[in-house]
Amino acid sequence: MMYGSIPDVELRRFYSLWRDMALVYDEWSKARGISDSAVLVLHSLYYERGGCTQKMICDKWLFPKQMVNSILKDFERRGLIEFSTLESDRRNKLVRLTPAGDDLAGSLIPELSRLERFVMEKMGEEGRRGLIEGMALFVKYFREGSPEL
Repeated sequence: MMYGSIPDVELRRFYSLWRDMALVYDEWSKARGISDSAVLVLHSLYYERGGCTQKMICDKWLFPKQMVNSILKDFERRGLIEFSTLESDRRNKLVRLTPAGDDLAGSLIPELSRLERFVMEKMGEEGRRGLIEGMALFVKYFREGSPEL
């Protein structure tokens, strides 16, 4: 079955590559003894030096609240984060890395960034531009083709 002139094989290839991209991040994370979701939570905490809330993390990565809560509880148990009450909203807690958490995030997040930069360098300027522009067009046209978005 085709939509317009797009063969099903191309769409299946897209799905396969989408899955493979998620898989390489999962494999990279697991090789370091952490889940890919936990890496992204660390990413938020590493770059938001003043701390962030669980809701901010959920919104940034589109993660379910329960998943982020479980990751944060594990991080707290391991002494990687600390919670503090927000003066402006006592219902929400600010999450910050402890020195141990900063050490972990400081080893993982820059390593991941170096790897991503290596990959993008290997792709060359044209490949990077094509990837980024292609992804931007995909999102634009997906929204355009789905009026409820």
